[in-house]
Amino acid sequence: MTSLAPLGVYIHWPYCARICPYCDFNVLRDRGREVEQRALKDAILADLRRHRELTGPRDLISIFLGGGTPSLMDPDWAGEMIALCRQLWTPMPNLEVTLEANPTDAEADRFSGFASAGVQRLSLGVQALDDASLTLLGRNHGADEARRAAALGARVFPRLSLDLIYARPGQTPEAWRAELSEAIDLGAEHLSPYQLTIEAGTAFDRAVKRGTLVPPGEDLAAELFDVTQDTLTAAGFTAYEVSNHARGPAARSNHNLVYWRGQDYVGAGPGAHGRLTLDGARTATFAAARPADYIARVAETGLGWVTQETLTPQQAAEERLLAGLRIEDGVSFDEIAALSLTPAHPEVLSLAQAGLIASDPDRLRATPAGRLVLNWVTSRLALA
Repeated sequence: MTSLAPLGVYIHWPYCARICPYCDFNVLRDRGREVEQRALKDAILADLRRHRELTGPRDLISIFLGGGTPSLMDPDWAGEMIALCRQLWTPMPNLEVTLEANPTDAEADRFSGFASAGVQRLSLGVQALDDASLTLLGRNHGADEARRAAALGARVFPRLSLDLIYARPGQTPEAWRAELSEAIDLGAEHLSPYQLTIEAGTAFDRAVKRGTLVPPGEDLAAELFDVTQDTLTAAGFTAYEVSNHARGPAARSNHNLVYWRGQDYVGAGPGAHGRLTLDGARTATFAAARPADYIARVAETGLGWVTQETLTPQQAAEERLLAGLRIEDGVSFDEIAALSLTPAHPEVLSLAQAGLIASDPDRLRATPAGRLVLNWVTSRLALA
């Protein structure tokens, strides 16, 4: 163990069998890219090695294979990446290794290979448990496939998380409550229900502008949020973050907590972002988005970065505020000192009086009511 704070590693695998109409991530069609993918795997390994030269010895708390659809990757390649991370940094006893996957039968057939490669936590993109909604969301799996994949995932991996999307067009609170109950019964220790957001430039954005897609209004979306909290709390889940619920502290995502607690993390792979403490300053890193550009960048410099930015103390504090208020622990006033926020600050007092911020002399924490309007709360504090 080293004396420095542990870090996480995020590896972005950008390939997908199908591009979902709500997705604004850095993703590409998987088909016909076999040569490029092998070169990308080698570039990611080289990028990780160069990152180790920058970070020095550090304890490793998490590895997250995200995308895209990393479960389309050869499990042996995932094994190479995981083994290298464990070699470059010191694995903590509670090291978490997560794989994102879609619940198609073809991907589920590969679960055992990924488990053998070192993955012990599966994050399964179920998104919905009825075929009509899955068709609307542009998913390439059916509800029965999702149920089979979740059941298999619970057997193969020690830890299982399910992603769900709510506030879908036409969704009712009663239907969402029933869907959540079914998801709970699938045996996951962690559920991530995300409200459908219409991101600029996506197919859903164009459909909304044409009037062919009508998402729920704010009042219904708020009611669906309340149904989420009530249903999962009654089932023993804690909302340790706005969109993440866990059955006990051990079921929380170590990797996501790295982000929300402001810890360092390596970002490798096309379009990956990272946050590192370099020469005592918080540094944001941004990798080339196109695989070909990323591969070329690594060949040229050893790193996939195209840009890096040293954050000012105020920028770092604002970032810490935005992330920290998402979790129930909040953020300490000491960590955001550059914003001059204190328990006695007029904006903090006003939000506390409104029931949106907890009255705490040491930490800034959003209440359940504050989480419901978190963007507004954080904007008020950031501009105070």
